[in-house]
Amino acid sequence: MKVKWSFILASILTSAGAILHIAIIIGGPDWYRASGAGNELAQMAESGSVYPAFLGSVLVLIFFGWAIYALSGAGIIMRLPLLKTGLVLIAFLCTVRGLYGFFVPVLIKTEYVVGLGIEFWVFSSLVWLAIGLSYLHGLRTNWSYIAGKEQ
Repeated sequence: MKVKWSFILASILTSAGAILHIAIIIGGPDWYRASGAGNELAQMAESGSVYPAFLGSVLVLIFFGWAIYALSGAGIIMRLPLLKTGLVLIAFLCTVRGLYGFFVPVLIKTEYVVGLGIEFWVFSSLVWLAIGLSYLHGLRTNWSYIAGKEQ
C-alpha cells in the first residue's frame, strides 16, 4: 500500500491543534481569551478552577487520537479498530465545523460570537475545513485499505 500524504497532513494538522491546546492550558487566562474559548473559561482559570485545563486536556486527547487514526489510515502504523468508522466520523466532524463556522457570525448574534470577531470565525473555519478535506481526501484515495479490502 502506498502512503497517503493527505492522511499525513491531517495527522500533522490535528496534532498541531492538540499542541495548541496544550499551549493554551499552559498560557492561562489570556490564552483562553485569545483562542476563542471565551471569557467564562478564562475567569474560571483565573480563579484557580481546574475545569478549563480538564476540558482542554480532553480536547488534546481527542485530537491526538484523531492524529493516530490518520496515521493508521495512511498505513504508517498498524491498522486500528473501527478504522473506517473512525475516519469517516472524524472527516465529517472536521468538515462540518469548517463549514458551519462561516455561517455562525451571520446567523447567531450572541455577545460571545460577535466578541470573537469575523476574523476568528473565518480563520478557524478555514483551518477546520483544511483538516476535514485532508481526511476526506485520504478516505477517497485510500478507501480499499480503509474498508479492509487491501492489506
